[in-house]
Amino acid sequence: MLPMPEIIARASRTRLLVLDVDGVLTDGRLYFGGGGELCKVFHARDGHGIVRLREAGCRIAVVSGRSSPIVSVRMEELGVARVFQGVRDKEAVFDALLHELRLTADATCCVGDDLPDLGMLRRAGLAVAVADAHPELVAAAHWRTTARGGDGAVREVCDLLLAARTPADPTPS
Repeated sequence: MLPMPEIIARASRTRLLVLDVDGVLTDGRLYFGGGGELCKVFHARDGHGIVRLREAGCRIAVVSGRSSPIVSVRMEELGVARVFQGVRDKEAVFDALLHELRLTADATCCVGDDLPDLGMLRRAGLAVAVADAHPELVAAAHWRTTARGGDGAVREVCDLLLAARTPADPTPS
């Protein structure tokens, strides 16, 4: 883990927040009903943090290995337009986002919890592991949340990014 002044410096450069879903926006557990439907539980504070960060001008993207209509509904509620589901190669999606948004990896913050997120975290300007992340992600991360995935970890990241922004930060086009 890096010292806090370095974390703040990296956070201040962030123009794109990339989030995993299962284990980051949710607690990672998958709930299946008798009819085979999948349910996910999202934390309201995480949602509020995402909205505040988006309204402050930071772009938000979700990159998930699984596909779920619930994720689409929740991200639409939060105003997150860049939602990629059923992704096998998260790093390729990360590269495409950088190209589309004309950003460098240094201007990103990626939050993950498990090995499929590792490629993105290794390249991100600010790599964040949730408190209950896999040890390899923790080792690759610049910072670790105190909250577990699905239990306010994303809000911690959003609050950090908001605190590090300066009033002169430009709003994206």
